[in-house]
Amino acid sequence: MAQAADMDRSQYVPRHSGDHILPNSPLFGSLIRHARRGRVALRDRGVEKTYAELLDAVLAFRKVVAASLSSDAHARLCRGDEVYIGVLGAGGFEFTVAILTVLALGAAAVPMFPTAPIEELVYFIDKTQQVAVLGSSAVKDTAKRAGKQVGNVTTIDILSNLPESPRFRALDMAMSSDPPQDDRAPGIVIFTSGTTARPKAVVHRRTYTYATATSIGEGYDIDHNDVLLHVLPVHHTTGLGTSFFPFLCAGACIEFRGGGGFDAKWVWDRFLQGGLTVFSAVPTIFMRLKWDFERRVSKLPPAEVARHVAAANNLRLLLCGSSALQDNVQQFWTELRAGTPILTRYGATEFPGCLKVPLDANHKLLPKGCVGLPVPGVELKLSEGNQGELLVKSPYMFAKYLHDPDATKNAHDEDGWFKTGDIAQRHGDLYTIVGRASVDVIKSGGYKISAVDIERECQSLPYVKEAMVVGVTDEEFGQRVGAVIAVTPSAASLTLERLRTDLRRSLASYKLPTILRVVEGELPKGVTGKVQKKVLGPELIPSPGYDRVPEVQVWRRSQREGHLHARL
Repeated sequence: MAQAADMDRSQYVPRHSGDHILPNSPLFGSLIRHARRGRVALRDRGVEKTYAELLDAVLAFRKVVAASLSSDAHARLCRGDEVYIGVLGAGGFEFTVAILTVLALGAAAVPMFPTAPIEELVYFIDKTQQVAVLGSSAVKDTAKRAGKQVGNVTTIDILSNLPESPRFRALDMAMSSDPPQDDRAPGIVIFTSGTTARPKAVVHRRTYTYATATSIGEGYDIDHNDVLLHVLPVHHTTGLGTSFFPFLCAGACIEFRGGGGFDAKWVWDRFLQGGLTVFSAVPTIFMRLKWDFERRVSKLPPAEVARHVAAANNLRLLLCGSSALQDNVQQFWTELRAGTPILTRYGATEFPGCLKVPLDANHKLLPKGCVGLPVPGVELKLSEGNQGELLVKSPYMFAKYLHDPDATKNAHDEDGWFKTGDIAQRHGDLYTIVGRASVDVIKSGGYKISAVDIERECQSLPYVKEAMVVGVTDEEFGQRVGAVIAVTPSAASLTLERLRTDLRRSLASYKLPTILRVVEGELPKGVTGKVQKKVLGPELIPSPGYDRVPEVQVWRRSQREGHLHARL
C-alpha cells in the first residue's frame, strides 16, 4: 500500500497567531531583530521611536484595523486573495505604522499623496478596490470624504488608535511559526504620475519590501549606523523604495521632516545640527539647496560659510534619482564636498534602480550624465546595439498594472523585455540616459537631437537656473528645438539671439534652439519634483499658435537675407 505523502508540519497544528505575533516574513524578521537591539527607527517632529516601539504600535493598530474590516475582507485575507488597503498621510511615524500594519495583515498597501485632490483619491481607492483607508491625523477628514464618495469605504484614523504606552517589550514579540507569507503576492501599489492619461496602479510583490530593499541598501553600504534625512513624498518610488524600506531593513534611523513643503534653509540648518549620514533627494531639491547656498549662505560671515561647507561634508552619502541631475548642480556639490559627488541612479515606478553609480567609482572618468552600471542580478540591453531604448529584465520588476492586463502585456516586447521608453547609450559597461523617447528625442530636419543634451548645455550658462527643451511641431523641419528657460534676475531680458550665441560654443548649429520662452522663478513641477514636459511644453509653447504668443521668441528664416532672424 502506498504511503501517504508527508504533509507540512503546519497542517498538523493550530495556527500560530496572537496579539504579540508578527508574520513569518523576511521584513518582519529583520525588524524584530533590530527591535531586540534597542535601535532607534524613526524621528518625527522631535519624537523618537525605537524599532520595538514601532512594532508595538503596529501590533496594536493591526488589531484595530482587523476588527474594522468586513467579513468578506477577512475571508479573502484568510484565503490569500488580493486585498488592498490605502494609506493616506505624509512620511512619518503614523505613515510607517500604517504601512507596516497593512503588510502585517497580509494585505497590500496603497500609499496615497495626502494633498491630492479628492477626485484623484477617489480614483485611487476605486481603482485598487480598497477595503479600507488608513488616514493620518492631519488628513483624516479628507480620508473620510474620499472613502464616502467611493461608496462608504471604511476609514480609520491612525493616531487616535495607537497605544499611549507600549504593551509589549521586544523580548515579548515573536514571529509566527506558520508558513511564510507568499513573497509573490502583492505588497505595495504605487501609482504612475499619469501625465497624459489616468495613472496606472503598479503592483509590486512583497519582495519589494525586503529583497529589493536590501539589494538597494547593500549597494550603498547602508547599516544600523546610518541616519537618513527623509524629505520626499512616500507615495513615490524614490521616497518609498529607495529612502524608506532599505533603511528600515538595515536597522538605520529615518528622520522625517514634519510640516509643509520643502524649505531649503531648514535643510541647511538641519545639516548644521549634525548627526546625519545620508541625504536622499531628487534633482529639484539639490538645485534649490544650491540656490539657497549661493543667494543666502555665501553672503554670511566666512566662519558661517565654512560651517555650512563642513556640514555638507559630514554626510557620508548624497543620493539622487527620479530624473536627470543637472551638470551644474552636480559640479556645485562635488566642489563643495571636496570632490565627492552626488551618487546618481536610474529606475522607474515599475522597477527600482536598475543602474547605479558604484560607491568606489572614479568619477573623473565617468561620461556626462552617467547613471552607472547595472545593479547585480539585473539584465539590460539597448534596442540598437550601443544605443536605443533601454530594455530591462529584473528580479525586482513589478508584477502587473492592476486590472489592466493589456497594459501589462504591452509594456513588454515579444521576448519579455520591459520597454522603459527611455533612450540610453552604453559607454563600455557604463550607461547614460539620453531622455524619454516620447519627449526628449527631437526629430528636426533629418536629425535626431537629444533634448537632455541641450538642457545640460543651457544649464551650464551662468544666467540659467533651469531649462526645459522640447520638440515643437513645424511644417518645414518636422520639429523645432524649443527652450523654456528660467533665468536669474539679472538676465530677465534674455534674448534668443544671445542664448544661441552662448550655446554655439558647445552645440552644433542644428541643435540650437529656434524658439525661446523665458520664465520667472522656476519651472513648474509635479509633486515628485519633476518637470512634466508633456503638459508644460504645449502650455508654454503651444503648437500651432506659438508665434502668436508675445512671450515666445522665434528664430525665422529671412527669404531676402538668406539667414535666420529672431522675432523679439
